[in-house]
Amino acid sequence: MKLDEIDHLLLDELQTDANRTLRELGEVVGLSPSAVQRRMERYRASGLLARTAAVLDPKVSHDLVFAVCLVAVERESVRLHDAFQRRLLAAPEVQQLYSVYGEWDYVVVLATSGMAHHNEVAARLLTGAPNVRRYSTLFVLDPIRTGSAIPTRALKL
Repeated sequence: MKLDEIDHLLLDELQTDANRTLRELGEVVGLSPSAVQRRMERYRASGLLARTAAVLDPKVSHDLVFAVCLVAVERESVRLHDAFQRRLLAAPEVQQLYSVYGEWDYVVVLATSGMAHHNEVAARLLTGAPNVRRYSTLFVLDPIRTGSAIPTRALKL
């Protein structure tokens, strides 16, 4: 799928606030509501628009604990890597999971409801995992900016 300038603008707007009406989005990008809807259907059909989700403000919850975990795993088994990834992908507390190159093998971003919950999740996902060699946790003091927007001009479709 080839993206034109209006696609880039519309995708940026959707990533900013997808709760706006088709009319509001159309006014911003210069399209009719029906044209906006057709483009959004095309994005969904191609898989570019994976889902529409509500984004909660992390500063509203006083008990929320964000943690960035750096994880090193045993390298000799692809099967164990796959099992590790599946276990983390199944956990709702895992907000982001990255396979990285260097001293660590994975970066895991966790969101839990307090330290007791964090300790339970870390024990379940990391401490007790058969192939985790070591991990280090960085606790987030202030979630200054969170997000998941992707620059649309970087997309190769």
